[in-house]
Amino acid sequence: MKIREMMQYLDTKKGQVIKIKFVVFVTALNVLGNLLLSVDLIDYEGKGIGARLSEYLRKFSEAGNILELSDLFPVLGIFCTDFQGTYKKLMGMFDIMCAVWGDIVQDKIKRDSLDAVDFVDALVKNGFTDKHVNALLVEIFGAGTESTTATSEWMLVELLRNPQALQKLRDEISQVVGGGKGIIKESDLPSLPYLDACFKETLRLHPPGPLLLPHRAVQTCEVMGYRIPRNTQVLVNMWAIARDSKIWDDPSSFKPERFINSKFDNKGQKFEYLPFGSGRRICAGEPLASRFIPLAVASLIHKFDWILPNEMDPAKINMDEVLDVTMFKKDSLFVIPKLRSV
Repeated sequence: MKIREMMQYLDTKKGQVIKIKFVVFVTALNVLGNLLLSVDLIDYEGKGIGARLSEYLRKFSEAGNILELSDLFPVLGIFCTDFQGTYKKLMGMFDIMCAVWGDIVQDKIKRDSLDAVDFVDALVKNGFTDKHVNALLVEIFGAGTESTTATSEWMLVELLRNPQALQKLRDEISQVVGGGKGIIKESDLPSLPYLDACFKETLRLHPPGPLLLPHRAVQTCEVMGYRIPRNTQVLVNMWAIARDSKIWDDPSSFKPERFINSKFDNKGQKFEYLPFGSGRRICAGEPLASRFIPLAVASLIHKFDWILPNEMDPAKINMDEVLDVTMFKKDSLFVIPKLRSV
């Protein structure tokens, strides 16, 4: 439903320059808003109760990625538990974000009877306090919108830069759902193996969490000859693994075909490919991301041709990256939608 609303909005923007990252962000935010709270938080004009949520989620992620000197020099933590003031900044933004949905949550908590129609209803019904609910919502909205938006933008960019892959994907979609007026549904995804391969190849080249999330060694251990002391913070460089020429043929090129009939999936079973992590701590959002992103991008390229401003050659798109927790495209992609004639 929300992707269909996105397409209806883009239909009104034909011939105009749009920032595709913002459009996808609004769609992803409202998908989560309805799953968690049964509300749309923002519209495509940037208005709504969540109007500034994008700004604060970005600042929250940036602050959470600040290198803490007390982690490098634990003695500093003896003198001050928040040596750099990062925790204070985070809590300030946390309170601002919680105010966005605060009235909705309080209304659910105060109701005498509550049918569990969304995630927060279920939490309240099972005795979670507003503190528990707010902490979960900030984490879910942050993780669920930032990575989804970044990966969708990267996937569209890679397809624009690789016209043969783009055409092959369009041909596959047309065979399954028909011409440009056909609507792609979630139930069509299993019948679109090349779409799945394009999604996986995007995750390989542009993992949303290139260092995954920090892990801690609960006891001293040895891995491949390296001694890792107890309580050591461990980061896995997924970006480097996914571009290792010893593992991948022509690793810097976008080649979705490498994932056709391959052993790799998104479940973290093969350590050469861990876009969502692995094991008990694998990203809880993998099932949603693996449906939303392919469905959104497939809908975008099936209905529209995408023209770059000033008729710029897609091969000249700046592919520089910027990293805090999520790896974004440094320069946002601006494009002009043109309704396809087929």
